[in-house]
Amino acid sequence: MVELLKTSPQCVYAGFDPTADSLHVGNLLILMNLLHWQRSGHRVVALVGGATGLIGDPSHRKSERVEMEKYFIEENTESIAKNIDTIFNNHEKHFWKHKRENLKPLILVNNLDWYTDVNVIEFIRNIGKYFRMGTMLSRSSVESRLNSDTGMSFTEFTYQVFQAYDWFQLMRRYKCRFQIGGSDQMGNIMSGHDLITKKINEKVYGMTLPLITAEGGKKFGNPC
Repeated sequence: MVELLKTSPQCVYAGFDPTADSLHVGNLLILMNLLHWQRSGHRVVALVGGATGLIGDPSHRKSERVEMEKYFIEENTESIAKNIDTIFNNHEKHFWKHKRENLKPLILVNNLDWYTDVNVIEFIRNIGKYFRMGTMLSRSSVESRLNSDTGMSFTEFTYQVFQAYDWFQLMRRYKCRFQIGGSDQMGNIMSGHDLITKKINEKVYGMTLPLITAEGGKKFGNPC
């Protein structure tokens, strides 16, 4: 992986969940990491989950998310995309010292773009066959919920499949070999790695960063 990064510019992505109308402190480390990639000459993709936000990521949660109206997800998706774009523009304007060297432009995508016309039968037939139930059930985000009082719906259970497919799409469109996410995203990232290596036999790499957590809304806890 190190040799790959040294030999040529690469593409990396991170996903952002539109369940709120703004970014929050939990996104800080991911955004800082993406900026470091961009400063090093790599292409950066920020994916806002206009489609997966309708499902809800079960990672690091004890119960299912409250279902949000579609128009709220759409508004949040647009708002978060503007947040991310502003951060990258301000970084280049105020903190990038090498003005003669242009940073590679941020690529902003909404995963709803490639799900809108997907046929469910074709999706299950062509993508679902690369996933194994035993592996999916062993993910910590799934295992902990299955053992809880609330359990897990089929909707949430499929989330890892859709996040994996997101990475597959970005690999096809941008040759995106790298994904970063919080430490709670390890299982979802592994699902994407498995899908891409099995379906198109390409090497891809995932990395996780510590989570920033809050205790009592007053101070940050230790990264986990």
